Amino acid sequence: MPAPLLTAIDSVDHVHLIVGSNPLASARCARSIEVGAKPKIVAPANADVHYVLAKRIEEGEVEWIKEEFEDAHLTTLGRDEVDTVVDAVFVTSNRKSTMSTHISTLCRRKRIPVNVIDAPNLCTFTLLSTHSDGPLQIGITTSGKGCKLASRIRREIASSLPPNFGTAVERLGVVRRRIWEEDHKTYQLEESPAEADDDDASAQRPTFNRLISEYDQDAARTRRIRWLSQICEYWPLKRLASITENDINTILQSYTTPSDLVPPPLDATSLDTRRRPKPQIILAGSGPGSPSLLTLATYRAIETASVILADKLVPAPVLELIPRRTPVHIARKFPGNAEAAQEELLRLGLEALQKGHTVLRLKQGDPYIYGRGAEEYAFFCEKGYTPIVLPGITSSLSAPLFAAIPPTHRSVADQVLICTGTGRKGAAPDPPTYVPTQTVVFLMSLHRLSSLIDALTGAVSIPNVDGTSDNKPKSILWPKETPCAVIERASCPDQRVIRSTLQHICAAVEEEGSRPPGLLVVGWSCEVLIDMKSKGRWIVEDGFAGFEDLEMGADRLSGLMKGVGTGAGETDGLMGVEQGPISI
Repeated sequence: MPAPLLTAIDSVDHVHLIVGSNPLASARCARSIEVGAKPKIVAPANADVHYVLAKRIEEGEVEWIKEEFEDAHLTTLGRDEVDTVVDAVFVTSNRKSTMSTHISTLCRRKRIPVNVIDAPNLCTFTLLSTHSDGPLQIGITTSGKGCKLASRIRREIASSLPPNFGTAVERLGVVRRRIWEEDHKTYQLEESPAEADDDDASAQRPTFNRLISEYDQDAARTRRIRWLSQICEYWPLKRLASITENDINTILQSYTTPSDLVPPPLDATSLDTRRRPKPQIILAGSGPGSPSLLTLATYRAIETASVILADKLVPAPVLELIPRRTPVHIARKFPGNAEAAQEELLRLGLEALQKGHTVLRLKQGDPYIYGRGAEEYAFFCEKGYTPIVLPGITSSLSAPLFAAIPPTHRSVADQVLICTGTGRKGAAPDPPTYVPTQTVVFLMSLHRLSSLIDALTGAVSIPNVDGTSDNKPKSILWPKETPCAVIERASCPDQRVIRSTLQHICAAVEEEGSRPPGLLVVGWSCEVLIDMKSKGRWIVEDGFAGFEDLEMGADRLSGLMKGVGTGAGETDGLMGVEQGPISI
């Protein structure tokens, strides 16, 4: 049976007709009043009325129609603007009676939403178990299979959120609206790019991380709203919950024009300016996503650094391991701003080193696999600081593993090629030639997936970033039936794998949406462990729980590592600082 469509309905001034006067009818009235509706109960004059409901009737919050239910009630008790048809009906008792079935049938015929207690087959909608925090509403349903379980799940989810998270949602909503209004006034935009989206993250467009070139002025005009979207997508919830008015002002003042790409320096007053005997810069890889895959050396660096400069794609569970005392700057590396963001990080790192700090440059994956680690190493060496480089597990080799794709396999694949889909300054690199026994992993390629697939299969040649073509000789083309997979958020609980072929993978991503960061794996090794035959043009696999049996969640990992090497108690007296600032 298909899952129900979950929606949020504005019920202000709607008329909710509640049949019955028992405790459940009282609860239904309470919910109606909470959402701004006007409940009306239908029950005989001699009916037993729940005491709370009786008080609401006495105070005028609920209207009591002292009659047995009649069909005409559905079309005479509603609002004038909808021809007096009621907006929803709740039947709260005697689910097995012929009257309950009759009301349900009549409501369906008149297309009035109806809910009958304990009778899913008679309902056209069900109520969710909800958690409310200002504008934040979380609803859970078990489709009538277990209300107590839905309540338990709702409590579990709500308890995992930072306290008063609704306030952060409200603030970000204000920023979103102000950005749109200012950009609309400046650029005469016809609509807000944010307004085209809803709250369904699964519908995120595959162009979410699309490259913005200097020739793409329309996209450049919306860089601030795109950056806000990146903040909402990648920041840890705890960091979002602590967002301040200063953070909001920084967002609003940034990226108004292409010349505004260099932000102000990190506030030096927020750092512990006591000089240390030996300033130090550490380049460390955070692995593919799960904090369970951090090396012990990188975890110690997170615990002991006095300033942390993190890539945007470093996952939230890893950032949540950073001590509250430590100032954190998260890179502004959205497409089209990578160079400016890189210069900003180098400048901030150098400023902190000159003040005597231990600086951790925390990078996604491995520092030297398309992570600009060598460039940063050379930069800091030129300034007189020799970095310590800590390896990280690269997603190019671990993501296929988590998707049950062996990059090498006897008689199928004897070599692995790691490529980038985005070259320097956004240029398209030459696609690799077809080798039947080779597995190719493309990093940073999903934003230009269509042109990459076209180049691999010979549909078109990849143009340069300025739109010109070099007429390069064609290599051996890849067969369109070659299996491939898009792997997103590898090793994280929301990991997703889309398995298909080169012929259909673009359509799959277009239809299923995008969840960056992700990569593309191409080669016959993609079907060694997973049989795609007779399963349609593509299949989608959601979720990853590979570490649950090992009990290696972030909390246990933290407990294990605190006893190894230098711990948080040996950080040169920094424990007295309560909260490091968040730099956007």
